[in-house]
Formats: sequence, structure tokens, C-alpha cells
Amino acid sequence: MNNTTLKILLYGLLAALFFSSTFIFNKFIAQDGGHWFWSATLRYIYMLLLLCMGFYIFKGYAYLKALFSEFFNHLLFWSIAGSIGFGIFYALICYVAESSPAWVVATTWQFTIISTLFILFFFGKKISKSTWIFVGLVFIGICLINLTYITIDNITSQIFSIFLILIASFAYPIGNQLVWELQNNNEKLSTQRESILKNTFSKVFLLSLGSLPFWLVLSIFFDVGIPSKNQFTSMFLVAIFSGIMATSLFLYARAKANSSSKIALVDSTQSGEVLFTLLFEILFLSILIPSSIGIIGICIVVIGLIGLSLV
Repeated sequence: MNNTTLKILLYGLLAALFFSSTFIFNKFIAQDGGHWFWSATLRYIYMLLLLCMGFYIFKGYAYLKALFSEFFNHLLFWSIAGSIGFGIFYALICYVAESSPAWVVATTWQFTIISTLFILFFFGKKISKSTWIFVGLVFIGICLINLTYITIDNITSQIFSIFLILIASFAYPIGNQLVWELQNNNEKLSTQRESILKNTFSKVFLLSLGSLPFWLVLSIFFDVGIPSKNQFTSMFLVAIFSGIMATSLFLYARAKANSSSKIALVDSTQSGEVLFTLLFEILFLSILIPSSIGIIGICIVVIGLIGLSLV
């Protein structure tokens, strides 16, 4: 493993640590009775406010103005990428949190590793056979974990929840890959646009801004009420840890990946979310330790991740 591969692996795992806070806080809010729509929406509202403040302080008004110009000049692209990659993805994750343990959601979410391969293949990238093998191993581990959770009494609801997470697992890498393709296409980008796309925080800001049309449309179809008091605090923390820190680390690692195998490696580091989420849920939400089959499933997921890092 060369230094570049090791670095993007470590950045990806660090992102997974911060990403895991999402599943814990979402479950906490669900238990507290807060509506999932606000758990999703407040995260991006806070992210936009924090990033606006940061850009204004560290980059100045001119840079912030350039970001809004980029967004409105390419409104359709950022609205599509943001609505798919941030909107659909996170709405489904928050919705499922109401009925599933956080560690199960985090584990099933790892299907995004497999989804990434299909998306890369769709975009014309070549994937090695060994990568497919280790990703298949991760998938087997995910299946074992879900088998320990599914019960006959509520099987329809649980399968539906798994189905929604699988949709989310495709949505997130689609949004990210659209941005990656834009940044690495063969066409000559303007100096200003190239500078913006090289800044990870700028990409997070533009994708968050692009998700707003999705949230506005979604609010029409659900009676969401008003956010609970705990939601304001919890989602502020999620916005910092997961929305800004984790997403920025993840997109930075993805931008440094110069091959389809390394992109797959970065996306596979999200498997670390399973272990981090399980540990946090045991410590802070007092859940029972998974059964032996669940533990075996987690170990298989980790082995698959290690294998991917060695490909």
C-alpha cells in the first residue's frame, strides 16, 4: 500500500467516525418523538449557515458571491446533484431511523460500496475482479447482520426499511460521482470554476444548496409540524460532525483518488461506520450487544474492507 492509498484510507475512516454520529443522533431524535423531516432538513440548513459564515470570515464576500454565481449559473446541475446526493439519501436514512436500530441502518447503508461499483461501471470506469470479490464479501456480511435483526412478526416493514436504505445507498454516490465527473472531465473549466471545485467545503456548500428544492417539494407531501427542542441541538451537532467535517473529509479523499479502484476504496471506508455506530449505541443508547451471527457479519464486513485496501 503506497502513501497516497494509505492517506485516502485514513481520511475515509476518519470521515466514517464522524458520519456515525448521524445514525446515533437520528435514532435519539426518533425515540424522542421528533419528525424525521426536520432531522434531515435542519442538518442542511445549519450546514449552509455555518459554511456561509466560514466563507465570509476566511475567504471574504467576493468568494461567497462567486459560490452563489456558480450555483445560479449551473442551477440545474447543482439541484440535480444536491437533491439526489444529499436530499434523497438523507431523507431516507432519517425516515428509516424511526423503526430500525442505528447500527443496523449503518450496516445496511454499507451497500453503498456495491452501489458505487455499479455507478462507476455506468460512468465507464473499469473495476478489477478482486475488487468485486471483496465487495461481495462486504455484502455477505451485511446480509448476515440483517438476518439477525429481521423477525417474522414485522418482516414486511423491516424489508421495506432495507429497500429504502438500498435506494439511499445509490443516491449518495450518484451525487458525488456527478461532481467528480464535472471536476475531472476533459473540457476546460474556467479558472474560477476550477478553483471552486478544488475546494471541498465549496462542493459541500453547493450540494447542500442544491438539495433545498428537494426539501421544499418534500414538505408539501408531509405534515411535519415544528421541530422539537432536542432536534435543534442534535441536528446542529450532526451538521458540524457529519455534515461538514465528515462530508468534507470524505469528498477530499475522493478528490485525491486518481483511479476507479481508489474511488471504490474511499467509498468502502464507510464500513467503519458500522463499528463506530455499534460502539456508540451500546455506550449511549444502551442497546444489547448483537448476536454471534451479527458479530460474524460485522467481522466479515471489516475483512472485506481490509481486502479492498490491499487491492
